[in-house]
Amino acid sequence: MILKKIIGIDLGTDTTQIYLKGSGVVVNEPTIVACNNRTDRVVAVGNEAKKMLARTPAHITALRPIMNGVIADFDMVKELLQSFLKRDDIPWSWITETIVSIPTNLTEVERKSVEDLLKESGATSVYLIEQPLVAAFGSRLDINLPSAFLVVDIGAGTTDMAIISMNGIVVSRRLKIAGDYLNQEIIKGVRDELRLHIGEPTAEEIKIAVGSVIPTGERLELTVRGRDVASGLPREISIRDTQVRLWLVRPVKQIIEAIKDLIESAPPELVGDIYKNGMYFCGGGSLLRGIDQVAEKEIGVRVQIVEDPLACVARGTGLVCEKFDTHKHLLNNFSRLKLDE
Repeated sequence: MILKKIIGIDLGTDTTQIYLKGSGVVVNEPTIVACNNRTDRVVAVGNEAKKMLARTPAHITALRPIMNGVIADFDMVKELLQSFLKRDDIPWSWITETIVSIPTNLTEVERKSVEDLLKESGATSVYLIEQPLVAAFGSRLDINLPSAFLVVDIGAGTTDMAIISMNGIVVSRRLKIAGDYLNQEIIKGVRDELRLHIGEPTAEEIKIAVGSVIPTGERLELTVRGRDVASGLPREISIRDTQVRLWLVRPVKQIIEAIKDLIESAPPELVGDIYKNGMYFCGGGSLLRGIDQVAEKEIGVRVQIVEDPLACVARGTGLVCEKFDTHKHLLNNFSRLKLDE
């Protein structure tokens, strides 16, 4: 037992990562909950629940309680968080300061629901920080300078992009086109063109194994199994990277168009800084083969994929946790604002 602990939480659509000050990332598990419909009890969370996804009997539902970066099922997210926070890696303390990364442009109600969730999960005080800002910390960018950086965080539920200068977000944009959307495009493509029904886990496997947006110079192929559209019986097919590329071109183009719109809305001086400093891609979606090269060609600005893009936001919340007093002025603490009023 300790008097006070500071934790940073990246509550993602696909993965929840929890950083404990002084210990590093102590939780890195899927944001999935399996619930028994008959008893209304949670039977599994995280990795155990992911194994059940799309494989459960009628009385058990495995679901993602966060959709497009926003809480879709408050009670399920609370169960998930409480389960993670009770782990042996996280000691009990009298005071728990919690820093949570949130998507940009959330409404006041959506922000309040995140705060309420953490308070009900045992946090003493809750601080919110926008994902692109925390991703910039995680990318170790020197954002306190009067110079602009463009950060694009392609997650599972949302793509968050922002132009950051002097420790603040100048302009930002949030898209619901991200990793999960790409999976749905693959599911649709396999069904319409190859006449096979597949689930989301298989679509994710296809995206990681053979997904690309430009020719890679090597022939990529994957064998998958699913249910035949016509007969309803099991069937096995082989999927090539050229087929997947056709399905992913449109959504990737939409992401790049959104980046162009964001740059067009920025002050001219900052656009000049972006040309000099380049763009920084992070999040799982930035690992899609060729997405950086396509963006570089279309926008004409150098693109850099940050080191370990999957853990970038968690690493950023960790840096804020470790230097909490230094970065406290960047955080939104709504309960304190109300007290001051």
